[in-house]
Amino acid sequence: VQLQASGGGLVQAGGSLRLSCAASGRTFSSNFMGWFRQAPGKEREFVATVRLIDGYTSYADSVKGRFTISRDNAKKTVYLQMNNLKPEDTAVYYCAATQANYYYRDYAQYNYWGQGTLVTVSS
Repeated sequence: VQLQASGGGLVQAGGSLRLSCAASGRTFSSNFMGWFRQAPGKEREFVATVRLIDGYTSYADSVKGRFTISRDNAKKTVYLQMNNLKPEDTAVYYCAATQANYYYRDYAQYNYWGQGTLVTVSS
């Protein structure tokens, strides 16, 4: 599975961005596709994930109510709509895919990773 993330950029606090993650290759083997982020000097953290077969979603508490993850199976693409962005959302955002059914908030469960896209939120 190959993943291509896009959509990052510079935005003011309170603004919005939409990230996209296009998958190719043996995508039928993936169960969840999600987003993680890593800020400078910090560990990679879970943001959101979606189960491809039924659209079940899970979010980190820090983004719940502001971010929405969705998928378009026909286009093999997952989106992360980010609203009301805050400076603390600044990070490199990575999309990832996993065959796992459990612990889908744990980055160690994800087998495939995109290259990352930088999101910078200015105050």
